[in-house]
Amino acid sequence: MAKSYLLLLIGFVLMTACTQTSTEKNQPNFLFIFADDLTYEGIHRLGNDEVITPNLDKLTETGVTFTHSYNMGGWNGAVCIASRAMLNTGRYLWRAKSAQSNYPQMKNQGQFWSLLLEKAGYETYMTGKWHVAIPADSLIMHVRDIRPGMPKSVPEAYNRPLSPSDTTWLPWYTQYGGYWEGGKHWSEVVGDNAIDFLNMAKVSTKPFFMYLAFNAPHDPRQSPKKYVDMYPLENIKVPENYLELYPYKDSIGCGPDLRDERLAPFPRTEYSIKTHRQEYYAIISHMDEQVGRIIAHLKETGQDKNTYILFSADHGLSVGHHGLVGKQNMFDPSMRVPLIVVGPDIPGNEKRDMQVYLQDIMATTLDLAGIEKPEYIDFNSLMPFINAENDAGNEVYGAYIDLQRMIRTDRYKLIVYPRVPKILLFDLENDPLETIDLSDQPEFSEIKMQLISQLKDQQKRMEDPLDLHAYFPDLF
Repeated sequence: MAKSYLLLLIGFVLMTACTQTSTEKNQPNFLFIFADDLTYEGIHRLGNDEVITPNLDKLTETGVTFTHSYNMGGWNGAVCIASRAMLNTGRYLWRAKSAQSNYPQMKNQGQFWSLLLEKAGYETYMTGKWHVAIPADSLIMHVRDIRPGMPKSVPEAYNRPLSPSDTTWLPWYTQYGGYWEGGKHWSEVVGDNAIDFLNMAKVSTKPFFMYLAFNAPHDPRQSPKKYVDMYPLENIKVPENYLELYPYKDSIGCGPDLRDERLAPFPRTEYSIKTHRQEYYAIISHMDEQVGRIIAHLKETGQDKNTYILFSADHGLSVGHHGLVGKQNMFDPSMRVPLIVVGPDIPGNEKRDMQVYLQDIMATTLDLAGIEKPEYIDFNSLMPFINAENDAGNEVYGAYIDLQRMIRTDRYKLIVYPRVPKILLFDLENDPLETIDLSDQPEFSEIKMQLISQLKDQQKRMEDPLDLHAYFPDLF
């Protein structure tokens, strides 16, 4: 590890010496921290009294938190692929999917997030999970310990636990590899690498863009035992909208054939869901400690004064809501993520409740760096919201392959299941847990039709290939 870092540092210093100009650092730095599978409920200060996240809590105290930030969904079971493709290309869901075949040309034209910042004079860094269909080191100047979509899992990690005596797989068992592969937990490696990168950045006259991507808290949800012990099982609750089985699970692609859903037994049991939530909270707390280490070092090196910290996750996770465990559904726990912005002139301890997309982070950094947003980037800067110049957020569109569609306004959510076929309608103001379907109630028929019209408009705007008219000829 030390030899690897030394070689990286020597290469960095030589590159800096060769490219150094008389221009001093006057653009802001960007420290982007990206979690995997972290729902909006995964931070204590954002309303979850069960989870322990002191360092993420501090971020919310020192910056602006967007309480309704969303991912659009995905074109396959690995929803993170779509989320990261949208983030790095700036394209909406289906345009991002189409763009994958053009990645070489886009690279040559500098059409990726990191390349846009590099062209503007930024030193770019990356460590952790990548999961984009082009090598990270072809887009980013300095990369280290690039990880796959998830740590390698084992059969013992699935369909568990069946009972309190089922202890075949436990989060701190290192013999199963996963996050323990290589001898040190992958979240700790991200923390170590980030600190090394910050030390390198101190000697450069260039501003930096750091892309730190944790695999945590994605399964296999492994962490040292002391973090699991922070969460006695008797203190863990099942979600209020817990179900043993979601009635439409098979028709929407969330049955036993989906890897994520196989993690817990069918039908769900309160014991298994409590255990999965215990392990989910534990790996979040472990990641939170690494985030604290990184930010503490940023401050120790004095680089925090001109650095924007942007924290989010690629999507959320159900972990028991509605009888689901994964992220391949249109309910808020799976679609909605934390989004925090901290930095120079950013208000402290404030929230913004308008609906935004997490991929707006990309356009936000371009805005802060003084880079004109190219026309091909669909997402928008968050700065008008942060500066309270605008309080009108987006309608949120959601999709999962050809099995689910969604439109969400501030008040209502419409979910479409073509293969059932079924439409669901929720009044989020009176039913935030999304449990009371109003779609067949006559008094909501006008609202239902308005949302269907909005979804049709969004499908056209998003270049959505699914023809819902084939399934609902009287409605679409």
